[in-house]
Amino acid sequence: MFSFPARCGAGKTEMLFPGIAEALRSGMRVCLATPRADVVQELLPRIRNAFKNVNIQGLYGGSEEKTGNAQLIISTTHQLLRFKAAFHFLIIDEVDAFPFHNDPSLPYAAKRSLHSTQSTTIYLTATPRRNQQLRLWMKQLPHVFVPSRFHGHPLPVPILETCTSLKKDIQNNRVPYSLLNWMRKRISPHRQLLIFVPTIELVEQLYKNSLVQLPQQKLLTSKDRIMCVHASDPERKEKVQLFRDKKIDILITTTILERGVTFPSVDVAIIDASHRVFDEAALVQIAGRAGRSPDDPKGEVVFFHNGKTNSMVHAIDAIKSMNKRGGFI
Repeated sequence: MFSFPARCGAGKTEMLFPGIAEALRSGMRVCLATPRADVVQELLPRIRNAFKNVNIQGLYGGSEEKTGNAQLIISTTHQLLRFKAAFHFLIIDEVDAFPFHNDPSLPYAAKRSLHSTQSTTIYLTATPRRNQQLRLWMKQLPHVFVPSRFHGHPLPVPILETCTSLKKDIQNNRVPYSLLNWMRKRISPHRQLLIFVPTIELVEQLYKNSLVQLPQQKLLTSKDRIMCVHASDPERKEKVQLFRDKKIDILITTTILERGVTFPSVDVAIIDASHRVFDEAALVQIAGRAGRSPDDPKGEVVFFHNGKTNSMVHAIDAIKSMNKRGGFI
């Protein structure tokens, strides 16, 4: 068992390619398991492009591929329940994320899926949980730490913006003034914008308000350039792809896009960052959506809040600490 802590955007997936290639050359079966179907769908083309002559299958709820007999499997962690003594090399991506970290059946399934005599497990994470940090500190878990992003630039440090009128603005069908004011002053307004909010209800309400106000404020060129998405959205996959293809400029979302997705040039705003949904790990992961491209490594990240929380403070401290360890401060 091996741990691979690396900051958001470090290029963890690509760093695994040499090890995966060696395992495949040796005739081993390999599985990369990740928490969400969205991430499987994003990883599949990247890995198929890297391993063109290998039989690769993607397994998740609703996937067209069902058999699970390929040499290289990319799957959600729930799909591990299907396997027994199947894999020589198992990679658990985002090991700290829901549902793996709080569903005891999934670590059990991961262990059961391993080949009985010869196997290796690697855990990947940019935000290890406290118990995982303790094991690393006590040297109970062998690990490699990657403090820098692949392009050699620091992770953008979030700024805090007080938004005391948030609930009142939403109730009165207004986009929060603090958000509008920041949007007017963005350093690079050509970047796409990801807006995270804590609940589906707030996603839909903010979207409706934005359709009216953003064009009025000349912050949106057309109403078809903004969309919203959440876990219950039947068009979730298509909307995320439209954003990836830069056919929309603003995407309002819940935490479903907090990790595992890459957009090359975005600014990030979190509305009601003091909400309990946004714990330290979520805030760090969301901040990690910005600045992922070597062509644009300096995306802005803003936490709009109506009261500073420990999670916000710890998230910013963690990002600064990572930047310091990477030699940027």
